[in-house]
Amino acid sequence: QVQLVESGGGLVQAGGSLRLSCAASGRTFSGHAIGWFRQAPGKERAFIAGINWTSGITNYADSVKGRFTISRDNAKNTVHLQMNTLKPEDTAVYYCASRKFQYSHSQTDYDSWGQGTPVTVSS
Repeated sequence: QVQLVESGGGLVQAGGSLRLSCAASGRTFSGHAIGWFRQAPGKERAFIAGINWTSGITNYADSVKGRFTISRDNAKNTVHLQMNTLKPEDTAVYYCASRKFQYSHSQTDYDSWGQGTPVTVSS
């Protein structure tokens, strides 16, 4: 299995930006899809963005569409999540996950997970 490591979380004021990264080791992302999920306190983990590595096709949850952008860096075998116009309700622990071929909105479809990186947006 691939090892995933997230980075880039932190504390930011509302309206600010952060860029999260998900780096893979052990194998490349080729032929796989990467999903970003988040889990806010007291809530279930939810899909927010996904990308199919080979095709570059992306998908977003309505709650982040237009504010977040998922992208891939082939040379670094890394996926980024650019988060703009952050809101207090974006506060959560953010996880990246991978599975073969096509992204999925269901966390149970993913077989590799990172440890999570916390994001706190202050009002």
